Amino acid sequence: MAGNNMKKLFNTISTFLKETDLYLLTMCFVASVFGIIMVTSATKYTLTDGQILSRETIIMIVAVAVGILSAILISMLDYQVFTKLWPVIAVICIVLMLLLFKFGTGPSARSDARTWLKFGPISLQPSELVKIGFIITFSVHIERLKDKLNHILSILQLGVHAIIPIALVALTGDMGSSLVFIFITAAMLFVAGVHWGYFAGAFAFIVAIAPLAWIYVLKQLQRDRFLALLYPDLYSDIIYQQKCGMSALSSGGFAGQGLFKGAYTQAGVIPESKNDMIFTVIGEELGFIGCTVALLLLTLIALRCISVGKKSREQSTNLICCGIAAMIASQMIINVGMCLMVLPVIGITLPFFSAGGSSNLCIYLGIGLVLSIYRHNCERETVNIKVYDSLRK
Repeated sequence: MAGNNMKKLFNTISTFLKETDLYLLTMCFVASVFGIIMVTSATKYTLTDGQILSRETIIMIVAVAVGILSAILISMLDYQVFTKLWPVIAVICIVLMLLLFKFGTGPSARSDARTWLKFGPISLQPSELVKIGFIITFSVHIERLKDKLNHILSILQLGVHAIIPIALVALTGDMGSSLVFIFITAAMLFVAGVHWGYFAGAFAFIVAIAPLAWIYVLKQLQRDRFLALLYPDLYSDIIYQQKCGMSALSSGGFAGQGLFKGAYTQAGVIPESKNDMIFTVIGEELGFIGCTVALLLLTLIALRCISVGKKSREQSTNLICCGIAAMIASQMIINVGMCLMVLPVIGITLPFFSAGGSSNLCIYLGIGLVLSIYRHNCERETVNIKVYDSLRK
């Protein structure tokens, strides 16, 4: 009897592995391990006597572990569970963002920002979770309008849908995340087949209101960060972080100075090296090779998500996968551009690599959706039913 149960369990695990996108899951795991190592290096100088790992490293390890487990559990559920619950997801996302205006806190350098909710020792950045919720609800909305997608009323509806989270996130002071939402929206609309004329009109509208946004929307610090790229000598204090990061990157050369041996990193010279500037740590200690590997991993993960979406049987699932890919790709582009002094510092993490519990956990929730779509796109019987049946017998 025990032998039969073990055989059934082995068959169940074997089937589960066959029906799981191990390629995607493995790449995400490798990227996270890479990130944990780099955060460990970036925070090594903060360790006290007898301390092995920093608080940031421990939080990241826990978030990744919980994230991978959550992704596997989500993959065992039919993705339709989430698409059918889109009204509940939408309400939860809006409530979380509204709570920030009353209870939210921000970084010490941004007293005007309201980006975090604190529950005792635990902090949550709602915008990270809202990204996933928005991708789900927006995909369902587009699916429902697919027969009349290019009608002006449909575009207006989708525009309002997108503006709500973009505006709420921007009003909390998180301009970086609001920019990611814009990228996600544009990518999903493009994949859905929205006429190029609407994109041209949206671009013209953005250009037209840019001066007003510069004056009335952006805070003085945010404007200074843009100006610092053009006039670095006049804004030396504003661009200090990026200059240090660039110096660290350039010092790494082709192969880097060696893991845990970066002069700038280990001296704690680069502000927020464990978060926004983690790419500079990779460049300094692992050089051009390390940067290439990191960017290649993220690119392959995004492309794999797109590939799963293209093979799916429904438009909404294709849109979800493309939305997750757009989130990863846009954050990678913005973060690296920031580290290379092409873009201003706007507080965007590098997916899988930067420290942070919310960002690392929530990105795995998105990966879990892609894995669910991959599994339930197959004609085979779903694994969660097989697990139940084998245990029942």
